[in-house]
Amino acid sequence: MAENIDTLILGGHVVTMNSTRDVIRDGAVALRGNRIVDVGRAVDLGERYLAAETVGGGRFVVTPGMVNAHIHVTGEPLTKGYVPDDTPFVENVFEWLCPLYSVHTAAEERLSAQLAAVEMLRSGTTTFLEAGTIRFLDEVFDGLAEVGIRGRLGRWVWDLPPEPDVYRQDTDEAIGFLQHQLENHRSEADGRLGAWSILVGHTTCSDPLWRAARELATEHGTGMSFHMSPAQLDPDGFVAEFGQRPMVHLDELGVLDDDVVITHCVQVDDRELEVMARTGVHVAHCPTTALKVSYGITRVGKFPEMVMAGINVAIGTDGNNASNYSDLMRATYLVAGLFKDARQDPQMFPAEVAYEMATLGGAKALGMVEEIGSLEAGKLADVVMHDTDRPEWRPLHNVMNQLVWSADGRGVHTVFVDGRRVVDDGRITAFDEERFYAECQTAGEAVVARSGLPDRAKFPVI
Repeated sequence: MAENIDTLILGGHVVTMNSTRDVIRDGAVALRGNRIVDVGRAVDLGERYLAAETVGGGRFVVTPGMVNAHIHVTGEPLTKGYVPDDTPFVENVFEWLCPLYSVHTAAEERLSAQLAAVEMLRSGTTTFLEAGTIRFLDEVFDGLAEVGIRGRLGRWVWDLPPEPDVYRQDTDEAIGFLQHQLENHRSEADGRLGAWSILVGHTTCSDPLWRAARELATEHGTGMSFHMSPAQLDPDGFVAEFGQRPMVHLDELGVLDDDVVITHCVQVDDRELEVMARTGVHVAHCPTTALKVSYGITRVGKFPEMVMAGINVAIGTDGNNASNYSDLMRATYLVAGLFKDARQDPQMFPAEVAYEMATLGGAKALGMVEEIGSLEAGKLADVVMHDTDRPEWRPLHNVMNQLVWSADGRGVHTVFVDGRRVVDDGRITAFDEERFYAECQTAGEAVVARSGLPDRAKFPVI
C-alpha cells in the first residue's frame, strides 16, 4: 500500500550530492513535513508514495539548496552598487561602507535582510551564514522569518574602533551583545534561524573579546565566525601588535576550532595554513569581493593548497558593494575558474568540486552537514528546481557542467525550505514582490541621502 506524503518533486535530472554523488535521470524526491523521505527513480517513487501534490517534470534539474557561507544581509543590500568600484580596501571599508552602515534604521535593516533573502532564495540558496547584522537583530530575525529562509546570524560586534559613533562598543558591551543574541535567539522560526558567536574580526577585537566569543560559542553549542586577512592590513596589524600573524595569534588564544568559519583568508602564509588545517577551521571564500576590491587572490591566494591540506572551503557572496549580487551560482562559477587560470592548470576546482563547495562545503562549515547540503532521506527538505527550458540550459548534456559553467540563479523556478514552497514559478510566495521592490528603492535612496556620501557614478545621468 502506498505511503502518504506531502510533495513529490519530479526532475529530468536529480543531483543528489549524496556520498556517491549520484545524478538520477528521470528522478524524484519525496517530502513529508520538513523532511526528505526518499530519493530515487520517479517510476519507483510514484508506485511507493501517494502524494498530496506532485510538482516538476522532465524539464527540471532538481538540486539541494545551496549554502552561502558569508553574506552581509544588512548595511549593503539597500545601498547596492553605490560604492565606487575603484576604491582600495581601506577607503572602501572606512570611508564608504562604515558610514553607509551607520545610518540604517531598524525598519531599513529589516527590509535590507529581506531583500538579501529574496535574492538568495530566488537564485537557489536556502541557507546562509551572516557576516553580522549592524544593530537591529530582533527586527532582522523577524523579517527573515517572514521570507522563510534558513540562516545563522549575529550582531556586528567589535570593541576597538572608536567610530562611527552609532555602533561604538567597549569590551563589556560587545560581550553583552554576544550573550544576548545567544541566549535570546538560539533557535527561531521552527529552527530555521539561529544565532552564532559572530565578530567583525580583522584588527577590531581585543584579546579579551576574542576569548569571550570563543567561550560563548562553546557554552551555547554554536559556531563562531569572523573576517580575517583579505588584505595585507590584517597581517601587518597583528605582527605590529603581537609579533605574530593572525592565525598563529588566534590559535594561541584558543580561538580556532572546527566550529569556526573564517572569511576571506587571502593573505595567509604557509605556517598559518598549517595552523588552520590542524585546528579544523573552515574558510568562506568570497571570489567576487577579492576581484572587485583587488585582494590579489589569483596572485597570492592559497585556496588550492587549503583544499589539498584538508581545509573545508565554502563559498560566500559577501556584501552588495563588494560583489553586488547574492547569487551563489555566479560565485561558484568564479571559484571553478579563477585558479585554473592562475595556476595554468585545468584540473583546479572542476565543476563538481566547485558545486560541492557551494552545497556540502557550506553545510559542513555551518555544522549542518547531517541536515542539509544534499538530497538524501532524513535530511531537511531544502530543494531547488531549475527550469532547463532556457537558452543557457539547452542542449543539456552534462548537468554538472551546466550548473556551474552555463546556468545562474535566473533559471531557478521553485524552491522549498523546510518542506515549504518559498519560491514558486520564480516568485517569492511570502509577499507581493512589486510592492516590496518599491519599498526597497525608496528606503535605499533615503539611506544614501542620509549618509551624505557623494554619488560617484562616472557617466552623467541626464
